[in-house]
Amino acid sequence: MVSRDPTSWMRTEYENLVAQSLDWKLRVLQGPSAPRSQVDGKTVIMLCSNNYLNLSNHPKVKRAAREAIKTHGAGSGSVRPIAGNMDLHEELERRIARFKRREAALFFMSGFAGNAGLIPQLAGEGDAVLTDELNHGSIIDGVRLMKAQRIIYRHSDMGDLERALKEADGWAKKILVISDGVFSMDGDIAPVDQIANLSEAFGAMVFIDDAHGEGVLGEGGRGVASHFHVEEKIQVELGTFSKALGVVGGYVAGSNDLRNYALNKSRTWLLSGSHPPAVAAACTAAIDVLETEPR
Repeated sequence: MVSRDPTSWMRTEYENLVAQSLDWKLRVLQGPSAPRSQVDGKTVIMLCSNNYLNLSNHPKVKRAAREAIKTHGAGSGSVRPIAGNMDLHEELERRIARFKRREAALFFMSGFAGNAGLIPQLAGEGDAVLTDELNHGSIIDGVRLMKAQRIIYRHSDMGDLERALKEADGWAKKILVISDGVFSMDGDIAPVDQIANLSEAFGAMVFIDDAHGEGVLGEGGRGVASHFHVEEKIQVELGTFSKALGVVGGYVAGSNDLRNYALNKSRTWLLSGSHPPAVAAACTAAIDVLETEPR
């Protein structure tokens, strides 16, 4: 019998990362994420947070979280399909849909959970998924879980996207085009209007991850689809509350059909405990602040 150390490989992998200076060293935030924060005992100007608008510290957002704990408790007690679907979750989804000017929305534990749970359900065998080469890691992981044929097109290259669409048009039953709205590493904005128009010509579904666009771009911070005036041509918008909106959680917004389908098919939604009441209430309050206190 071979003698094995079942975990020694982890230490070896970690030591390799350290040798290449690729290991994460966690800094400790001692207090709220704010323009000036306490990090590792020092006062710093925060330039790397996603809390762009400082909504995590807005009095209305914090008050909503406190009140929700008083009225609904600290946790939801279950997954939403069983006994964890609270009125606060339903109200939040109505507010998201109204804010994004969509028929419906579905609230996920995170944007990553939304991508990882929904993307694999949108295309299967005999279908094609066309994805930008610089899409976020959560999109990449979602696409890897698909049974559809994957075609990666060059970053924001509409000529290459058209080539990929023509290639898929010859054999695919369904075509799904996925792109970030704002790319997280370089901050460049995808040509979403061109993506939408090209996809429409080939009858392809368009999925835009707008995690970094909402709260920043578009009318009232509604995001990149609003920025380009192509909301009606985008079938799926994914967003998050962990960036400009200052809380946590993700969502998908689109048609009633999309919500009904995602609710029944997305395992990351079906099998995850629902967000605590304080989170749902704070997210709703963050949308209220964004709409009523524009800057």
